Amino acid sequence: MFKAAFIDMDGTLLTKGHTISDVTKQIIERLTKQNILIVPISARPLHGMTPIISGVIPETTPIVSLNGGYIFHSGEIIFQSHIELDDVQQVHESIMGEDVSVMYYSQMDWYTSKDTDAVKKEQRITPVPITILPFSETIAIWKKQHSGPNKILIAGDEQLILGIETILLSNNVSNLNIYKSQPKYLEVISNKASKTKAMQLLMAKYGLQKDEVIAIGDNYNDVGMIQEAGMGVAMGNAPDDIKAIADYVTDTNINDGVAKALQRFFK
Repeated sequence: MFKAAFIDMDGTLLTKGHTISDVTKQIIERLTKQNILIVPISARPLHGMTPIISGVIPETTPIVSLNGGYIFHSGEIIFQSHIELDDVQQVHESIMGEDVSVMYYSQMDWYTSKDTDAVKKEQRITPVPITILPFSETIAIWKKQHSGPNKILIAGDEQLILGIETILLSNNVSNLNIYKSQPKYLEVISNKASKTKAMQLLMAKYGLQKDEVIAIGDNYNDVGMIQEAGMGVAMGNAPDDIKAIADYVTDTNINDGVAKALQRFFK
């Protein structure tokens, strides 16, 4: 019997309008009343998640943000992992001069060196204003704080992102997890963090076994958790190679695919 569902947001839980459909809200409400754990797990920062899930997901539920790099539960940070500054510098040097937008997410703050269309797009779904500073000044802030970004987001043309992914993966990146969350978005986080590791941490916290857990996602940063769950579900709008590794393929995000999967597995 399934006791929990870990659900990606963009392309999965959310419609094209970045909202949760009424049908999905109703099913989540019913399941949470039955003590089924419904965990949102996203590449978004925490402040890009909470306005959407407020009133849908109980406040006592863990929220996994930044691809597992920042986990918040009942008013507390229960896990976070930042990218070491040497690795941040290496990523920066590898993509200098490329026509991409680079955004750095550090806890509840985020930074970029220039305001672009891609940055504006992210700002529209993020209530906290982005800080625009030269890269050297942002690095200086983290050095002073003995910290670093939980996630780097690189946005650009699909083919360019593919090339940058190849370049970064060819470097010595043993400290990093690098994968696309969309064809035009490349995500970089510490190898100490991932959606899979976040799911494993919360499974241990709640005493859940693998065969009691469902994971639903639509893209490459969801692969690990889809494979790790007792029931890995791919969205109908997922790439074919994501569907191929899933146990089950549901409908698309604009056709209530999450609701249909929850109805199927939580009868």
